[in-house]
Amino acid sequence: MKRKIITTKDGSTTIHLEDWNEQYHSTHGAIQEAAHVFIQTGLHYLQNTFNPAQIHILEMGFGTGLNAFMTFLESKKHNFTINYTGVEAYPVASAEVSQLNYIQQLKAEHESATYNQMHTCNWEEETLLSENFKLTKRQQFFDQIDDQEKFNLIYFDAFGARVQPELWTVDIFQKMYNALQHKGVLVTYAAKGSVRRAMQEVGFQTERLPGPPGKREMLRATKID
Repeated sequence: MKRKIITTKDGSTTIHLEDWNEQYHSTHGAIQEAAHVFIQTGLHYLQNTFNPAQIHILEMGFGTGLNAFMTFLESKKHNFTINYTGVEAYPVASAEVSQLNYIQQLKAEHESATYNQMHTCNWEEETLLSENFKLTKRQQFFDQIDDQEKFNLIYFDAFGARVQPELWTVDIFQKMYNALQHKGVLVTYAAKGSVRRAMQEVGFQTERLPGPPGKREMLRATKID
């Protein structure tokens, strides 16, 4: 599949898959999307609402590492203790990672070594990136997830249902529901009715929320059982 680095409207880069006409992040702004959907509506909402002592995050679609890196920066800023698990079936090549400009756009040159370590550390092993941030990368397909009540926050950042509908099904969201602790939260940029209904079918309470730039709505789902 042909791939190329493109610049999104907020100046940050992403990877474009030409055959699918799909991107790893929104063309309206990669960093803006991550900040709105995952950091503000996910991480800060969880912390402000439920105030867990430790935050256990599962990211479905580790990809470029942007969500993980921004979460790491937030952990340093707010002294959050985070155990972060990133799932990715097809890791991004180092040659592509080197062309992404997130360090510069986030003005995080002082943490460039950490961003690089996120991509070079071993898969299937826990890596201590700071005294309060641990990263584990798992090379898996979504249907291989079998965690039980382990996480309190899921970043669901799969490619869109238009190109990979099999990732937005009742079966997949059942796995997400099982992986979350009580009062666990899942956030995603998606807002399709079929996605919301699949979440509700497995027991999630769902909310339609304002979306990031270029998208009217997004979804947040909570496990209340």
